[in-house]
Amino acid sequence: MHIQDDRYCMRKIAVIESDFPTKFGIPRQSGLEEGLRSRIVFEKEFRDPQALRGLSDFSHIWLIWLFSETVRENWSPTVRPPRLGGNRRMGVFATRSPFRPNPVGLSCVRLEAVESDPHLGPVLIVSGADLMNGTPILDIKPYLPFADCRPEASGGFAEPLREKALNVEIPPELLALLPEEKREPLRRILAQDPRPSYQKDPGRIYGFPFAGFEIRFVVSEGELCVRSISPAEKSAE
Repeated sequence: MHIQDDRYCMRKIAVIESDFPTKFGIPRQSGLEEGLRSRIVFEKEFRDPQALRGLSDFSHIWLIWLFSETVRENWSPTVRPPRLGGNRRMGVFATRSPFRPNPVGLSCVRLEAVESDPHLGPVLIVSGADLMNGTPILDIKPYLPFADCRPEASGGFAEPLREKALNVEIPPELLALLPEEKREPLRRILAQDPRPSYQKDPGRIYGFPFAGFEIRFVVSEGELCVRSISPAEKSAE
């Protein structure tokens, strides 16, 4: 890290490979969907297995990462949290909004395995991540239950807003298009209602890419119905 005046220059140590090429559909916090598996691939400079010695002894790790899609020069002291419908302002430091003075994210994920790839070196397999595919990882730290877990903690303005899960209807012929290991994670993601909190139009068809497929659905009166599942179009390189 290099220090120049009040600015810090940090290096990307890895990127995450996840099922979400866009922000839409990503769980709003880490750990909400443990069935989602992702892969952390280190940059060449950091592929030394010695740097991970002892990490496999931990069940969970912290990922410190960059909101790479929301980097901006200016910042605002207040933001509109989606959990409040996007129409109430809260202090930026009272939220987990990506629009921050320093666009840094923090996620706790389960460490499933530390694997060795002949071309990529050590690779971490994690579950429960809430990161978009390609998100830069700035640091990794072990989760310490005796220090990091606070059962008595209060959830502030976000806690009372826990909503009842949606009933999800996916026609069997559509569900069969997905790899088996992706079916239940998708169902649970949809049950959490991936729509922006300020969009509740029952006639609107929503869609997002997931695991190489385009998922389209409608929501009405607490019922989410998947209309189509089709292979996602590959972007031209």
